[in-house]
Amino acid sequence: MSTTYRAPDWFTRNVFNRLVAGATRAGVSVLGSRELEVRGRRSGQTRRTPVNLLDLDGVRYLVAPRGETEWVRNVRAADGEITLRRGRHRERFRAVELADEAKAPVLRAYLRRWKFEVGMFFEGVGPDSSDTELTAAGGRHPMFALQPERP
Repeated sequence: MSTTYRAPDWFTRNVFNRLVAGATRAGVSVLGSRELEVRGRRSGQTRRTPVNLLDLDGVRYLVAPRGETEWVRNVRAADGEITLRRGRHRERFRAVELADEAKAPVLRAYLRRWKFEVGMFFEGVGPDSSDTELTAAGGRHPMFALQPERP
């Protein structure tokens, strides 16, 4: 399990993330964006953050490009119980963390879709990198497969 974390810069935190979260709350998905809702591990209050939802071969995934983020820690503490929101539409999931050896194909697809946005956090690794390079990079980036919760 990685302990690496790269904090967002001022523009990302105060402008970009707020714009994406606002659009997503209004029901407009920005390249697959969703608003993640998860119970805070210390406060117990619902925490919200914009995330990129990857759909690969019929399975949905969340990838933490910045590493060990607060949302990652909260998902773990909540035993994977999360909600993804876009506008008024909400979906509940159980997030199951992937082992490092299972991350390469997910990371390849994630970088193929969002490298322009998150590539700086992957230290030169991209969608055309070898499986070995992707597996090594995956160890620094928690990933979760999402299983739909049944009502």
